Order: sequence, then structure tokens, then C-alpha cells
Amino acid sequence: MGVQLGPLLPRTEVGLEELRGKRVAVDALNFLYQFLAIIRQRDGEPLRDSRGRITSHLSGLFYRTANLLEAEIYPIYVFDGKPPELKRRTLEERRVVRERAAEEWERALREGRLEEARRYAAQAATVEERVVEDAKRLLRLMGVPFVQAPAEGEAQAAHLVRRGDAWAVASQDFDSLLFGSPVLVRNLALTGRRKLPGKDVYVEVRPEVVELERALSELGITREQLVDVGILVGTDFNEGVKGIGPKRALELVRKHGSLEGIEREGVRVEDFEGIRRIFLEPEVSDEYRIEWGQPEVEGIKGFLCGEHDFSEDRVQSGIQKLLRGRGGRQSSLERWF
Repeated sequence: MGVQLGPLLPRTEVGLEELRGKRVAVDALNFLYQFLAIIRQRDGEPLRDSRGRITSHLSGLFYRTANLLEAEIYPIYVFDGKPPELKRRTLEERRVVRERAAEEWERALREGRLEEARRYAAQAATVEERVVEDAKRLLRLMGVPFVQAPAEGEAQAAHLVRRGDAWAVASQDFDSLLFGSPVLVRNLALTGRRKLPGKDVYVEVRPEVVELERALSELGITREQLVDVGILVGTDFNEGVKGIGPKRALELVRKHGSLEGIEREGVRVEDFEGIRRIFLEPEVSDEYRIEWGQPEVEGIKGFLCGEHDFSEDRVQSGIQKLLRGRGGRQSSLERWF
């Protein structure tokens, strides 16, 4: 879920054309979760091949990446490594939530409640190891680079931006700002016409840009204080303080300056020093290479069409977008440098 700071942070809607020529460090698991949750049939069933293997993630990854490259936006996918010990409780809670959602999905299907069934199915989505390996294999065939993080993927993605290897982190979550990314781009995996959950209403989803320095300036706090706000609200590494939402957390940090000052007023925050270190001194690596390759056309067809029953016409259309993106890639990346 990530840290819930949305109500506090200023953001700017942009068009894909305004991101032309930009490199973005993509939170890979965040994108894969979205593909698995959204790309489903009316009853909530994910896309599957003839052998029953889920392919929603491959469909989302291939076509969304092709669209980004055609728009001359260059994703660098960053995959999670070993989670910090403090995240174990969160991961266990998420597992329980997914299991309950799966049970509700089955019940809704039996009772013919298709709209609810689809909603529960999305909540039951999980990124298994096979999904990650499939994604990496497809990216290799597409010639798109990816980076393996030693720990948190968003921390590594933020590190790429801070080093100048990317312009922004692409994720739906706001955690990368706490990890120090100067820029966050949201909605890159969702851009386009989308149906609102539970309603027969469609909206046009556009990318949003959140700039860390602008946010800190408007909020009147430092990045370290923003981390403290996040800890009060709750992160992937702690539950937060009951009854304290984003606005109240901001008020407390502004008034007292830090969690130490807030604790002197009687508000107890568990293990906040360890959580602070995760955000302010994250485990990241400089040992990575970002290399763009030529798409392996026959390899892509063999993997998606031969092994997973994708439509050859649709895959060929996606490949053409990749090749067009490849054609503009050299000049765009030269502009980057």
C-alpha cells in the first residue's frame, strides 16, 4: 500500500508528450501488481494461456512498455530484493488480506455478484516468483533494462534518480519521496480511460508529477520531517499511530519538530529510529548497468505467442511500437545527456 501522504502533496497533471525523452526508474512490483489487479475478465478471472498459467502481467508489461517507448519515455524497471525485517509483519498482513479477498471472490462468483467478484479478485492479486522471472525474461527480449535492488525497490529507484541515471521514479506509492527521489511520476501504468470501481463511470487518467522540493517548501518541513510524518501515518514498516491521519501528523511535526518532541507530549511511536534509517540510510547498490538493446522480434513472438498463446497480430503491433521507440531512442537519450 505504501505511505498514505496523498492529501498533503502537491502534484501536477501532465501529458505523456511532456515526459518525452525522459528516463524513469519504474517500481517494477508496483506496476506488476497493477497489471495483475486490473487486467482481468468481467468475473475477475485473470488472463490465462491454454495451460492455465496467468498472463495478465505479461500483457500489461509488454503493451504498456511498448506504448511508453513509442512515446519516447524510457522505463528502467527496478525489482525488489530482500525486504527489511521490519516489513515482515506488513507482508504477513497483506497475505492474510489476499487470502480473505480470494475467499470473498469465490463467494461472490457463486452468488452471481460479478461487480463485487471483480473487486475482490483485484484485491487477491499476488506477485509470485514466477511472475517476476517472466517479467525479467520479457524485458530482456524487449531490450529494456532492469536493475535488481538489494532490498527495497523504491529505495533503489530513488537512488538511480539521485545519481542522475533517471529523471523520476514511476510508482503509485509515495514512498520514493521519503527515500529521497527528487521527482515522482504516478499513473504511468494506468494512463488512459479507466472505469471507476463500483460505478458505471469512466474517467481519463493522466500522469501526475510530484516534486519533492516543491512539496517540502509548501508544507514548510524538511525531508527528515516528512519521514516522521510518514511514520506517524504508517508505512510498510510500521502501523502508524491510531487516530492520526496525514493532516494531524503534519500539524504535530510542525509543532514539535520531530518524533522525539512528539513523544515528550505522550504520543508513543514504536521503533521509529529503525524506520527512519530505512528511509534516510537505505540499502542500495551502485553495482548496476543500464543498457538498451535491440528487441529480439522472434524471441518475443516465441515467448508470448508460442508459449503463452498471445495474438500474433497484437504482438506484432506491439513490436512495431518497440521498433519505432528504438528509432527515436538514440536521439532522445542523447538529449538527456
